[in-house]
Amino acid sequence: MKEIRLHGRGGQGVVKASQILVKAAVAGKKHGQFIPFFGVERKGSPVFGYLRISNEPIRRKMQVYEPDSLVIMDDTLISLPTTYVGLKDGGSIIINSVKKIEDLHIPANAGKVTIVDATGISEEFLGRNIPNTAMLGAFARASGLVDKDEVMEEIEKTFGEVNRRAAEKAYEQAVSLKL
Repeated sequence: MKEIRLHGRGGQGVVKASQILVKAAVAGKKHGQFIPFFGVERKGSPVFGYLRISNEPIRRKMQVYEPDSLVIMDDTLISLPTTYVGLKDGGSIIINSVKKIEDLHIPANAGKVTIVDATGISEEFLGRNIPNTAMLGAFARASGLVDKDEVMEEIEKTFGEVNRRAAEKAYEQAVSLKL
């Protein structure tokens, strides 16, 4: 079982992105679980999501405290003390950013970082900063936990063909670095 914690801001689509990943995992004959967590429910506030993907049934029903992967939809969240907390040794980070890696304060125990300009891609395709579908494309490429085609199909079913194109562009443009 792989545990993923998603970090974003209200309005960036953390919940819908997580639901799409679970649907894609299930379509790919895996098991998936999403547990949303909301603090202050207003646009721009930090929000979290906890996601599990497994080849076996998932019995655990709690927050993710030691994620295998972090998905960070807004690089301004790296300054929060909880963003990188608990990342497993060798864990992966998928982050929406145009910053240089040295400016992202990546923890020493991270094994891989994938960077994509999901904001720029979403603004190009959607006309506004809703990076969730672009981040799903980057996640599919970086993680290998879900089938790319399943993710793209779920995105198109949920949000339409333009969002699928945004995800495909992010899939192509995501840059992964082993640390």
